[in-house]
Amino acid sequence: MSGRIVIGSYARTPFGKFGGALKSLSGPELGAFIIDAVLDRSGITAADVEAAYFGVGMIGGGMLTPTRQAVLRSRLPQETPSLAVDRACCSGMSAIGLAYKDIKAGEAGLLMAGGFESLSRTPQLLPRAREKQVGRLTVDDPLLMRGEVVEASIAGYTAREALRNGIDRAMQDEWALASHERYFAADARGFFDAERVAVPVGNGMMAKDEAPRADTSPDKLAALSPVYDSETVTPGNAPGLSDGAAGLLVASEARARDLGLRAEAIIHGYVQVCDGPTSGSYTPAIAIRRLLDRHGLSLDDIALIEINEAFAATPLVSTHRLADGEAGLAEKLRRRTNIHGGAVAIGHPLGASGARLAMTLASALRARGGGFGIAAICGGFGQGDAILLEVAG
Repeated sequence: MSGRIVIGSYARTPFGKFGGALKSLSGPELGAFIIDAVLDRSGITAADVEAAYFGVGMIGGGMLTPTRQAVLRSRLPQETPSLAVDRACCSGMSAIGLAYKDIKAGEAGLLMAGGFESLSRTPQLLPRAREKQVGRLTVDDPLLMRGEVVEASIAGYTAREALRNGIDRAMQDEWALASHERYFAADARGFFDAERVAVPVGNGMMAKDEAPRADTSPDKLAALSPVYDSETVTPGNAPGLSDGAAGLLVASEARARDLGLRAEAIIHGYVQVCDGPTSGSYTPAIAIRRLLDRHGLSLDDIALIEINEAFAATPLVSTHRLADGEAGLAEKLRRRTNIHGGAVAIGHPLGASGARLAMTLASALRARGGGFGIAAICGGFGQGDAILLEVAG
């Protein structure tokens, strides 16, 4: 299909803490809510949406076709095709990438994409088969996020990869503190109003993200002990388990114009990459570099960068790799990375985070008067995604 592909309206729920305000809502309920919220913001009709692609990072939560269930709970017609994308933390951005590819191939004109997650409702699992018919049962918790492909915990191998790249505990705590400070500064001036919509919970409304901590301080961060088998990763420099949903419209520019849908950003490209199973802290760098090379751009052409804070170590290691180890260039890149805070403050509902990054980047580019930006995310034993956006000046 000729012509450009754009992001139209978008919305996300406030992100909730594990066991927090959103704990009563299932993933499909959160997904249905955000589908309807995007429809409300866009002014298009439900029938205009040709399909819905949503990422869910913890499908192991025992949910059959979660995106289909979200569609059936939403205002979208029951005839709307859907797809649940399982690419761990990359899932929401991968869903956008699939929509982008469909439109680029001429197979669709307007799709809804994003992700949702209810980690609070992820069940613990019992093995179906066991050697003994009587005796103790071992319960497995998927939220430990371990895999048979690596022996170490994700926090453990992330810490060791960070240290190999010269990123120590103090640097990770400093980045975590900045994440909260940047978040609260942005929230105070209403930056997140462009993406966040209040969710009815109980007898009230949840309008704000639940995880950011205004009282975060260097001393409090330094006092926290590392988790699992990690040398540097603590509850303070990693995001908590979160609940939430994020969605946006992906459309051909012609279809958006026909529907009167404002183009919030142009999608120039999308890539997905993989490296070794413990490479998550730098797969965003690999994805960003591949996008730049594919489109003939340099880092100097990129005004803003979003790198998901799966850990504070992730943007630090990725910017170090992008700078080829040059400290001055790495610091220059960090000054334009996650300028409104990141997942360490906001939270990380696995399936939703990739979509959140894309909308935060679009809003940030618009706020600065336009330019190119890249959002990137790691996920699931060495996977990575990145998306290249432009907002016209």
